[in-house]
Amino acid sequence: MHEHLAQQVTRHATSVFRKPVTDYNRLAFETSMAAWHDSGSKPLILDAGCGVGLSTLHLAQQFPDHFVIGVDQSADRLARNVQWPGEVPGNALRVRADLVDYWRLLQDAGIGLARHYLLYPNPWPKKQHLGRRWHGHPVFPTVVALGGALECRSNWRIYVEECAAALTQLTGLAVPVESLDAQHPITPFEEKYRASSHPLWRCRVALPTLNPQQ
Repeated sequence: MHEHLAQQVTRHATSVFRKPVTDYNRLAFETSMAAWHDSGSKPLILDAGCGVGLSTLHLAQQFPDHFVIGVDQSADRLARNVQWPGEVPGNALRVRADLVDYWRLLQDAGIGLARHYLLYPNPWPKKQHLGRRWHGHPVFPTVVALGGALECRSNWRIYVEECAAALTQLTGLAVPVESLDAQHPITPFEEKYRASSHPLWRCRVALPTLNPQQ
């Protein structure tokens, strides 16, 4: 793991992230929240960095009593054919937005998550790119503050180990890293690495409920 990870996590946890929220992200957030409220404000699942959105649809099918929002910054990825067999579930929504802003808008609104998935993580393997990995980014304390059952998956074990270490540092909770048996893949990258016999890894933790005053 990166030798400066703990120092970076501490710095971000003890400072205020002041990047301005853009108007298009605020509009995307408000539109998605209106759809969520129209659904009856079911327990909320966030599929962060959903790519083409196949994982969003799988999660909506797996948790029919929840409302699943998939967020990705790429309009091209969101517009691709996800080859979903049948109609898109009514409890699923895909949104184009920057996660950095979307996460902070959720926290500012005092909206906690029931489940939270980082299934398309941003490994950035070069040493100088620690700050671009989610657990090394200034927004990571906000990710933790949103609460819920958080799960991170990747084919790069070090990335998952760093994520688990950062979660433990911020929460005091033990966060194990485990092998992921993707017999039923829910993302294209899981299907790709399963087909090539490439190992997958994940960490999971039950985070405290969001405290709007954090």
